[in-house]
Amino acid sequence: MSALHPPRAKIVPRQITQHGETRIDNYFWLRDRDDPDTIAYLEAENAYTEEVMAPAKALEDELYQEMLGRILQTDTSAPVRRGDWLYYSRTEEGCQYAVYCRKRGSMDAPEEILLDCNALARDVPYLRLGNFAVSPDQSLLAYSLDLSGDEIYTLFIRNLETGELLADRIPNTYYGLAWLNDNRTLVYITLDDALRPCRAHLHRLGVTEDTLLLEEPDERFHLTLHKSRSRRFVFLQLDSAASSEVHYIDADSAAAPHLLYARNDNVEYDVEHHGDHFYIRTTEGGRNYRVVTAPIADPRRENWVEWLPHRANVMVESVEPFANHIVVEERENGLRRLRICAMDGVEHTVEMPEPAYTLSIGDNPEFHTAAVRFTYTSLVTPPAVYDYDMAARRRTLVKQMPVLGGYEPEQFETLRLHAPSHDGALVPISLVWRKGALRNGANPLLLYGYGSYGISIDAAFVSDRLSLLERGFIYAIAHIRGGEDLGKPWHDAGKLEHKKNTFFDFIAAAEFLIREGYTSPSRLAILGGSAGGLLMGAVINMRPELFHAVIAKVPFVDVLNTATDPTLPLTVIEYDEWGNSNEKPFWELIRSYSPYDNIQPKPYPNMLVTAGLNDPRVSYWEPAKWVAKLRALKTSDNLLLLRTNLAAGHGGASGRYDKLRETAQDYAFLLKASM
Repeated sequence: MSALHPPRAKIVPRQITQHGETRIDNYFWLRDRDDPDTIAYLEAENAYTEEVMAPAKALEDELYQEMLGRILQTDTSAPVRRGDWLYYSRTEEGCQYAVYCRKRGSMDAPEEILLDCNALARDVPYLRLGNFAVSPDQSLLAYSLDLSGDEIYTLFIRNLETGELLADRIPNTYYGLAWLNDNRTLVYITLDDALRPCRAHLHRLGVTEDTLLLEEPDERFHLTLHKSRSRRFVFLQLDSAASSEVHYIDADSAAAPHLLYARNDNVEYDVEHHGDHFYIRTTEGGRNYRVVTAPIADPRRENWVEWLPHRANVMVESVEPFANHIVVEERENGLRRLRICAMDGVEHTVEMPEPAYTLSIGDNPEFHTAAVRFTYTSLVTPPAVYDYDMAARRRTLVKQMPVLGGYEPEQFETLRLHAPSHDGALVPISLVWRKGALRNGANPLLLYGYGSYGISIDAAFVSDRLSLLERGFIYAIAHIRGGEDLGKPWHDAGKLEHKKNTFFDFIAAAEFLIREGYTSPSRLAILGGSAGGLLMGAVINMRPELFHAVIAKVPFVDVLNTATDPTLPLTVIEYDEWGNSNEKPFWELIRSYSPYDNIQPKPYPNMLVTAGLNDPRVSYWEPAKWVAKLRALKTSDNLLLLRTNLAAGHGGASGRYDKLRETAQDYAFLLKASM
């Protein structure tokens, strides 16, 4: 136990009555960032964390230099062709941000700098690039910037021929931007007061008043948009956690959007375009999606024709049309694969060299091409970008991430295991470690989990992780329910009334790793962020003795209060994920696992908790309140640290060196807690 005295948040009891039950929240006041005591408390926690970790500062610096030493600091991304131009980004040693560039014809041509984010960030503590869209004739660049971490972007437009920044400037925008084919008109998205993306607008260059194309009143739905690879349509996609609706715009005109297919409860779908047809990926007819075609001339439901049937064990993740091929991204047994479908009906899948890997479709803006770009990685293989010739069935390595310092993949082992959960479900676990580790229970092990929103956590290489592996750690990923690692039903089995399966699966994975001798409770650390931070909070309430150390990054832990406040971002949107707390059964369910509401006098493990003051996804007060309550009730002398970034949001620091420093701080905490 540190001899230092941790901060103590003031207690201001507040009664909250819901569904006939009254509870007391002593730290509700931390929601008021204008209360001077709020910032003072966060600063005191930061100072305490810095003081406690001061003896490990040399270790932190060592870790930082190790991780920095593996990175080629001056580097260039794999170039992407758009017509006559090759687009790429590059980094320079000592610079926090990327520089976005292009060259005409070949990479031997003179460079044209489109956007230097280092120059844009010169006088601000935070900078994040949102949208980056070049006009069809490649003469204009539309881009958006967030300067605080709140994910509210301002849209700018630059003339690439003159370098001039146009007078057009649009605030309150979000991710999602498309040019119409006249090179003078943009479609973009704005937010409501709860920071929900819900409106699509049409902007003509030089025109002050924009046209509202679509506004979604139902607070459960959020709006995204994208332009088809064929460049013929812009799709406006409305999604809740359980249903979808798509409207489309002809990119050659500024006509009003057309509704493709009206929303239905528990039916999700999205749309792509090829030739005279829409290709629709839909859960109507099976939870793992099937693909149908619909004639553009009359895409009503009765005109749908099945193109790829539903399969119980294979989930269709995306449909990617090219001029002469349709690429289907599928997932089976937790692994992605590419199905290449020629327009003459001949199909094949792209072979992968390892039994466990991560595959993702890359940036493929060109429609008339025989090559599809994808990125391949595994727990031991650094990310590699390939162009795959779909006709010749031949791949070409375009670029592989360099790892400096003599990294040799053959010095490490990777494995996929399956842990039986409480109800017999087998939970996949991916592991990596340095060869030579013994299964004697003495290995330190870091177990990562997420388990929400249908987000799959694939096994990918991260060079920073080598600093733990070289120090004897095993790294493991629990592919728990709530994600879609094993398809849509895997998500269904970890949400709403089944949410606790997520927590049971993670505990089962931990117990399995202990039982099989990979680690022991005194050597087991766990990591999760955002909804994965909810996971961290839930499992340490349930089984605090099972874990030695916890890193909870921007954790969603004040779940009950957030779920009952519709003014907060994401609350209503996520009713279909967590349940509507206005309904008593769901309120009781959330009450039963909400980490903040279930803290008890227990010997909690060593903990490092992070927050972002400007976080729009998990408000800073959730981790702050959680730590304050844990301080008051925990019975152990273990470390409890809160680190709040006062100039950032959900993703932490924006600069690459600052992000690396945050990782070094996390790892220093893990190693300090293990000493």
